[in-house]
Amino acid sequence: MPEEPLEYLDFVHLVLETMEEAGVPYLIGGAVAAWAWGEPRATRDLDLVVRIPEGAVERLSRAFQKRDMQLPPDIIQTRLEDDRGDVPLNVVHAATGYKTDLYLVRDEDSFRAEAFQRRIQVDLGPELGDVYLHTPEDLILNKLMYYGMSQQSKHLRDITAIVKTLGDDLDVEYLRRWVDEMGLHTLWENLQRRIREME
Repeated sequence: MPEEPLEYLDFVHLVLETMEEAGVPYLIGGAVAAWAWGEPRATRDLDLVVRIPEGAVERLSRAFQKRDMQLPPDIIQTRLEDDRGDVPLNVVHAATGYKTDLYLVRDEDSFRAEAFQRRIQVDLGPELGDVYLHTPEDLILNKLMYYGMSQQSKHLRDITAIVKTLGDDLDVEYLRRWVDEMGLHTLWENLQRRIREME
């Protein structure tokens, strides 16, 4: 009998099993985190922020390979040592084409380092269980930053859904601090104005 096709949530499980086996702390961002704080939307990608411990490079590569995903150790090591900023490690599941982007935590990146420290464990139900996610504030900030760079409307849709869902539960002071530090004040004010006009 042919194997059942791998569904997206099964793929997410595979990647998180890989992180656990390799001993690599992670948090989920992107569309999957937006499911938790806003509303679902379709995706074939999984965004993870990871802190790869010293000595874990070979383990991580082997753990991916066992699950039909290739990430050679020399590629990981090179990315750990280079200074190309926010370029993720890309890992593709050969059988399905589902893709994981691994964004590295670097101590000199104070925003990502603080966001990683703030990660929280959330129960996403029977399909995924307890997983580590960006806080909603850090997800908003990430999406605001990437919208500023790419102008992709999906980021605005996700932010709008999070703000409308959580409202006063958001840590406004934290958001304001990083919006100012990241130079996103005008973008954030314009988006908030647009959300208010939708009400």
